[in-house]
Amino acid sequence: MKIKNKVFITATSSISCAGDNDKTLFTHICNGNSGIEQDKNYFFESQPAIGKLCTNDKFYDALILQCENILKQSRLENFKDTLLIIGSSVGGMHTTEEIYFETQTYQNIDPDFHHINAIANVLNEKFDFYDDISFSTACTSSANAIGYAYEVLSKGIYKNALVVGADSLSKITVGGFLSLGVLSSTPCKPFDSAREGMNVAEAIACLLLENTPSQDSVEVCGVGYSSDAYHMTHPHPDGKGAIAAMSQALKAASLESRQIDYINAHGTGTVANDNAEANAIATLFPDKPYVSSTKSITGHTLGAAGALEAVISCMVLKEQKCPQNTFLDIPENENLNLPLASKDVEINYVMSNSFAFGGNNCSLVFGRCK
Repeated sequence: MKIKNKVFITATSSISCAGDNDKTLFTHICNGNSGIEQDKNYFFESQPAIGKLCTNDKFYDALILQCENILKQSRLENFKDTLLIIGSSVGGMHTTEEIYFETQTYQNIDPDFHHINAIANVLNEKFDFYDDISFSTACTSSANAIGYAYEVLSKGIYKNALVVGADSLSKITVGGFLSLGVLSSTPCKPFDSAREGMNVAEAIACLLLENTPSQDSVEVCGVGYSSDAYHMTHPHPDGKGAIAAMSQALKAASLESRQIDYINAHGTGTVANDNAEANAIATLFPDKPYVSSTKSITGHTLGAAGALEAVISCMVLKEQKCPQNTFLDIPENENLNLPLASKDVEINYVMSNSFAFGGNNCSLVFGRCK
C-alpha cells in the first residue's frame, strides 16, 4: 500500500522517576538530576538502584491521568475514533503479584488483568477506544508501537492513534534482571569504561499521532526494524542488528546519516549493549552527531522506554537542546560525540534507538515541522 500521509506527534504526556510531566522530565535530564535510588523493598539481600514513579497514585490511576492529559492538550473530544496502541513488556504482572502476595493464593487473580492486554482493558473501560492492539517485544515494545502507528496513519488506515508505553515494577521484573547479574547499585553510567550495569525502572508515556500537525508538533519521519537473533540476551558485538535498524530508519525518512543531529541512544549501561551500540553508531555515522543516553536519569523503563524516549526526543526538537551524558567519566569508545554538558544547538532531526532481547531492534527518526 502506498504511503500518502505525513504523521505528526501532536500531544505527549509522561510520568517516570524523573518527573510527573514532560517539562520536568527534560529539565532533570538536562541538569543531571537522576531519579534513580537504591531500594531494598524487593530483595533484602540486594539493594539495586531502581526508578519508581514519582507519584503516590496507583499505577492504573496514573495511567488514566496521562491519557486525560492527552485529551486536554488535543483537538479531540474523546477517543472514539482513536486506535489505542499499547507497548509493554510485562502487562498486568504487577497486579497479579500484588494479589498473590496479599492473599497467598492464585484463585483471586483475574487473567484479564494479567496478560499483555491488561493495560488496554483498563483504558478501554475508561475511554472506549475505536480499537486496540498491544505489542510486547521486551524493551522495543513501545518503539514498535510508534512504528506501527506511523505505518497505519501514513497509509490512511486510521484517523489518529494513541501510543501508550507502560511498564511497572514488580518483584518478578526486578528479580529477573537481578538474576542476569546486570543491575547496578548506583545510577547507571552508559558508555563509561567503568560501568557496572543498568537500572530497571517504571514509566508511563503517551503520544497522540495524527496526520495534521498542531502548533507545537513533531514529525515522525521514519522507522527501521531488524532482528539479528544473535543471542537470547546479548546483541551482536559489532552492532549488526542496530546498523540494519538505523539504516532502514534513515532510508524510510529519506535522509543521509550526516543529517541526523542527535541520537538518543538505547544506552542501558550494560557491557554488551553499550559496546554493540557504540560500534554501530561509529560505523554508520562518521560525521559524529551528538549522542547521549538518558537512562542514567530515568532508568531503563523496559517496554515503556521507546515511548518515553520518543517524548524526550520531541522535547529535544522543541527546546533545541542536546541532553548531556550524566555520570559519564571515561568514555569507552572515543569515536562517539558524547557531550558531558547539555548544549543549546540547532537540531533538525533526531534518531531514537530501542534494542531488545533476542536481537529485536527499532530505530525511529523525528524531525522539526517545517
